[in-house]
Amino acid sequence: MLTVEHVSKKYPTPRGDLPILTDVSLSLERGAAVAIMGPSGSGKSTLLYVLGALEPPSSGTITLDGQDPFSLNERDQAAFRNSRIGFVFQDHSLLPQCSVLENVLAPTLVAPAAERAIQDDTERANGLLTQVGLADRLDHRPAELSGGEKQRAALARALIRNPRLLLCDEPTGNLDASIADAVADLLLDLHAAHKTILVVVTHSAALADRFPSRYRMADRALTAA
Repeated sequence: MLTVEHVSKKYPTPRGDLPILTDVSLSLERGAAVAIMGPSGSGKSTLLYVLGALEPPSSGTITLDGQDPFSLNERDQAAFRNSRIGFVFQDHSLLPQCSVLENVLAPTLVAPAAERAIQDDTERANGLLTQVGLADRLDHRPAELSGGEKQRAALARALIRNPRLLLCDEPTGNLDASIADAVADLLLDLHAAHKTILVVVTHSAALADRFPSRYRMADRALTAA
């Protein structure tokens, strides 16, 4: 379960604090799927980074399965993100020098030694790449993939550690309409199969309309759409 209670975020500037999020609260059970829309600069991506323990809140609390990642030291917080949170970014963020299979396996390489199982991880990566339709692209580099294929590889990478929480920042933003629809289909199918908590930030009304729960960021606040 993801629980967000009265979270605010502000950044210091020479002219005083700049508020980005104000008193955001949210509670999502396992299997929930939420789309968050809002104008540029409304705080959508900042909220995603706070939920993903990449940015600390200025006030308020966030817990995932009862654990507050911001109560952990830096090393344990990184391990928490690696094991419990998957990220998909608009630009896919694949490593250009690595093959598709190596990209998907990358999160397993920084996992604690006790949690590594090379054969099992490789089998899971192959299975995920088969699920996203990239079984024949294992040895390809990102430069040899289409935009949609890159996002499919990014989805497989995000799921390799079987995360509880899957966070997507504009996952179809750089894709044309037909490919965006295919990636959206895949995203929702994988979410359902793996029973993650899925939170997607998007400008696309077409993508947001496919989600059972929708929210809007405006004036630094989160409200049901």
